[in-house]
Amino acid sequence: MNSPRSFNVEAIVLRHRNWREADRLITLYTRQRGKIRAVAKGARKIRSRKAGHVQPFTRISIQVARTRGPYIITQVETLDAYPPLREDLKLTGNASYLVELLDRFTYDEEERNTALFNLLENSLSRLSHGDDVWTVIRYYEMRLLDYVGFRPQLFHCANCESEIKAENQFFSAAQGGVLCPQCGVGQNSARPVDVEMLKYLRHFQRSSYDDARQANPKPKTRANIESLMQFYLTCVLERGLNSPQFLKEVGMK
Repeated sequence: MNSPRSFNVEAIVLRHRNWREADRLITLYTRQRGKIRAVAKGARKIRSRKAGHVQPFTRISIQVARTRGPYIITQVETLDAYPPLREDLKLTGNASYLVELLDRFTYDEEERNTALFNLLENSLSRLSHGDDVWTVIRYYEMRLLDYVGFRPQLFHCANCESEIKAENQFFSAAQGGVLCPQCGVGQNSARPVDVEMLKYLRHFQRSSYDDARQANPKPKTRANIESLMQFYLTCVLERGLNSPQFLKEVGMK
């Protein structure tokens, strides 16, 4: 059976770029069809009714039509613009990080992944409602890694598979998890992981958000965990991310 020439989806805008003279090419993550790209005709015109609906990290309801090229957006309605995320530079940067990370880990026209969509939607909402930014971001990173198949091994050595004990360990991004002291010593690419860091990493990996948000690590532990997650994500993606660098440059990270 042929796919319908037009269909409706719920979507979150990941990014956009200029397209031809007055249009924008929008990258969307949809609840029903995964990631798609669609053109918003005339969105760059001053009086365009579509322009405000297709800004990054806006949740929208759209109708798209099939063409020989990208989909064409024929109708669009904003469901949630998350206004606080656009009024605070730190929140803007972190919301940008959420959508950039999902964008990097997904491909066009994949099968739908409702869990990923819900994770992004919930995380944007949590940021918008004033939840602790560090907690929202770390929980999002850990869940996203689960959903895209890069869950880090935190309970057994990623090399020898021995059970990890309550002592300082190492972390190997290349091997996808924690290394016991015997396996980690001498590996230049492995980074030290102390007991406190490992405790919170495990807590975020196996907890619901409501449980995870009860965690309150010290500032040094927060910084170390954030650095470790960036180390792992950069290794998995084989390239750096733009949003964390932006937050560092404006002194918001």
